[in-house]
Amino acid sequence: MWTPRTSGSSRAPVSSGGASPRTTRAPSISPSRRPAAVIGEVEESGEILAVEAGTDGSRADVLCLEAGGTRQPFNLEAAQAGLHENIVMHGREVFKNAVARMSAAARQVLATAGRELGSVAMVVPHQANLRIVRAVARALDTPMERVFVNLQEYGNTGSASIPLALSQAREQGRIREGDLVLLTSFGAGFHWAAALVQF
Repeated sequence: MWTPRTSGSSRAPVSSGGASPRTTRAPSISPSRRPAAVIGEVEESGEILAVEAGTDGSRADVLCLEAGGTRQPFNLEAAQAGLHENIVMHGREVFKNAVARMSAAARQVLATAGRELGSVAMVVPHQANLRIVRAVARALDTPMERVFVNLQEYGNTGSASIPLALSQAREQGRIREGDLVLLTSFGAGFHWAAALVQF
């Protein structure tokens, strides 16, 4: 069984070191807590039933950092120009792709595991923004009562959002032993993934 645990917890609002206050093309990402999902043996039963992941590098220009990757390596000139601080985000394209990819990946892990969406106790999506979370819930025909959201407390914590949400959902008793939990995410690059977990 695996269980999410948080470490180095802090609730102070902090902007990402990668997001420049000068950029107006993307909202700042605020990783106010940096949790990790620790996978290891515990006394509780449970298992990861299915995982799906994908990437489409041809869409990298829609959501990326201007410098720091293989196309534009980080160097002195990029640093002096502040390119490593600028997040490029084309909102409509990101929204459309995030909803489509997160929903498709979620349906794929359900199919792989031979499970129905109705048997899922909780959907824990990447906490990008409430509009994306609600659209994914609609695409999956899942009521918001079965979708865990903590954006109102932490904002978009980037890749920490699902581990943080899992930990908080367990602390609040919204995920219990035996529950089937669907995780789905999306990020820069474009990258996406989903997992079906039996707690």
